[in-house]
Amino acid sequence: MSLVSFAQPAVAPLPAHLVDAAVRAALAEDLGLAGDITTNATVPAAARAHAVLAARTSGTVAGLQLAAAAFALLDPATRFEPIVADGAGVAPGRAIARIEGNARALLSAERVALNFMGRMSGIATLTRAFVDCVAGTRAAIVDTRKTTPGLRAFEKYAVRCGGGQNHRTGLFDAVLIKDNHIVAAGGIGAAIERARAHAGHMVKIEVEVDTLAQLAIALTYKIDAVLLDNMTVAQLAEAVRIVGGRCLTEASGGVSLQTLRAIAETGVDLISVGALTHSAPVLDLGLDFQAAETRDAAVH
Repeated sequence: MSLVSFAQPAVAPLPAHLVDAAVRAALAEDLGLAGDITTNATVPAAARAHAVLAARTSGTVAGLQLAAAAFALLDPATRFEPIVADGAGVAPGRAIARIEGNARALLSAERVALNFMGRMSGIATLTRAFVDCVAGTRAAIVDTRKTTPGLRAFEKYAVRCGGGQNHRTGLFDAVLIKDNHIVAAGGIGAAIERARAHAGHMVKIEVEVDTLAQLAIALTYKIDAVLLDNMTVAQLAEAVRIVGGRCLTEASGGVSLQTLRAIAETGVDLISVGALTHSAPVLDLGLDFQAAETRDAAVH
């Protein structure tokens, strides 16, 4: 185990077994059959190093657990000292963590650690921008299933680090009746009735509607939420009025930072944004080894 002392995170930590499995797979992909041939050829096996993980641009941090795991799996004696917690905002040049361990291990795990953290921090950063944009309204920002295959748990965790909320995790934990379900089932009513008969009492049911006429039909059945798909701001406001608090209202489609505030001000409860996970730019992070005479200097 690495020697890690995490600051209190903004959200509950990720399950350790998910972190371990993902990081092991990423290291196996990078190291292959021969390992890090560059590092093994140039760095003495017993060499030790001190490094600083720092932000190169401003953003919101996410993924410290995965970075720590990457170094620990190659050198269990690695000392990983986070300076900020996941969910914290950082400015360019801000130190995020200090790391001490076997030099070969730090070099070989560097890209895996940065790939996970850069991706997750980018999602957290974009999410924070959306969350800040709706401040003062009732709307919560939620993600979608438009995630990188195999990385959904981590990307949805990053959304939480940015102040957003998670929609359903997968196809298994909530019913979301969409337009194709409605066509295949023979109508909104048939789809809702079959879903209600099939789902357990703990499973919520949401229905996607494209028009106010469809909304009126959906509201004649027992549903927990309605997804208002690609509606105009005026239609969203009218939909909220029609629902009148009988279920949650979710706006989806055509959402950007330019349109977001007007959508939030219609009074919807949720705004789902696929871009949080499918289009977030990676946050630029760097890992730099520190010479003995500079390693104890403050990083600002």
